[in-house]
Amino acid sequence: MEHEDKPGNTPPKRIHPIARFLFLTRWLQLPLYLGLVLAQCVYVFHFWVELSDLIGAVLGNQNSLQHILDTVTIKGAERPAKLTETAIMLIVLGLIDVVMISNLLIMVIIGGYETFVSRMNLEGHPDQPEWLSHVNASVLKVKLATAIIGISSIHLLKTFINTSTYDEKTLLAQTGIHMAFLLSAIAIAYCDRIITQTSQQSAEH
Repeated sequence: MEHEDKPGNTPPKRIHPIARFLFLTRWLQLPLYLGLVLAQCVYVFHFWVELSDLIGAVLGNQNSLQHILDTVTIKGAERPAKLTETAIMLIVLGLIDVVMISNLLIMVIIGGYETFVSRMNLEGHPDQPEWLSHVNASVLKVKLATAIIGISSIHLLKTFINTSTYDEKTLLAQTGIHMAFLLSAIAIAYCDRIITQTSQQSAEH
């Protein structure tokens, strides 16, 4: 008596060797993500160096103070003689900038690996990022664009704090670049919305 094939017992389709090889090439991206992990380590080191110099300058360490003043003094501007509120603000904005770039790296590393290389199987893990549960190439692009806008905002704010040291063309150029980032993010989000709505309508029909 022959056994009837059940849907649950359907053998997997045989993958053509060329297709299997091409699919395996996705692992070539792994060294790229590992390289970004090393870049993350560099940013962590840079963050703690800047933070330790800031704390040292507040506590009266002259070497830390000189390093802080070298960092915040823009070419052509008058060098402050002591740690001012503006200098502290610029250093803190620099630290926030490092954190935001670090967040951007995390999104690229985790989101890119999950989307293009292999599943991480983090479902149910208490530390799973909320956005990772529905990440895809479109969602990743929108989040990256949003992160870039945040980074650009920090740089623009640092420029406006030192507005007296920049000419009008530089200020207008940086503002225009920031607006271009903003419009690009809006366009990416709008295109993603259209694609999502089209996919839902196709699924309903």
